[in-house]
Amino acid sequence: MTHAKAPWPWTELVFATRNHHKVEELNALLHGSLGVSVVGLNGIEGLPEIVEDRDSFEGNAIKKAETIAKVLDRPVAADDSGLAVNALGGAPGVYSARYAGENATDASNNEKLLNALKGIPEEERGASFVCVLALAVPGEETQVVRGEVPGRIVDAPQGTNGFGYDPLFCLPELGCTVAELTSEEKNRISHRARAAETLINLLLTHYDFSISS
Repeated sequence: MTHAKAPWPWTELVFATRNHHKVEELNALLHGSLGVSVVGLNGIEGLPEIVEDRDSFEGNAIKKAETIAKVLDRPVAADDSGLAVNALGGAPGVYSARYAGENATDASNNEKLLNALKGIPEEERGASFVCVLALAVPGEETQVVRGEVPGRIVDAPQGTNGFGYDPLFCLPELGCTVAELTSEEKNRISHRARAAETLINLLLTHYDFSISS
């Protein structure tokens, strides 16, 4: 027996982040498939600051999605993503954005990572970009999906596109770093793209988007 899909009446999906890069990436991925625009938290007043104090990507993503969904009483997606380096026992992991401190910049995070990997040979510099997306819909169980991209860390920044650790993360099959890809190329292969693809399939299985489009 097939169950009728629930209607999805919203024209927007709130993404619980103030990072406009992430909003742009997810909007590019979801809008074409679902006809739903992705909006971030900038411009939405009265929201609590959420402390990302969980010890896993899943825990932080769920906390952010459920907290904002409860305040707004509407569906909210949230991600926690970062870099896991094999030689560092999975670090920086959930601390990726603040690896060099609470007010860390991309440059300071990258510098700390390179210092941590000094003397580590190329073949032992394997790493993965990880993205966990949580979707909290009021009155329903929160859904969680995960996307990963394997690669390795180079010994100096390469490329000027992207953000975060993109200039250090090499994709061996492409022979370049993520920062050397165009936005369109990155959106096709990124950890966020892989998580978003799984999220889109999940949404299309459970919801009818004809009302929102």
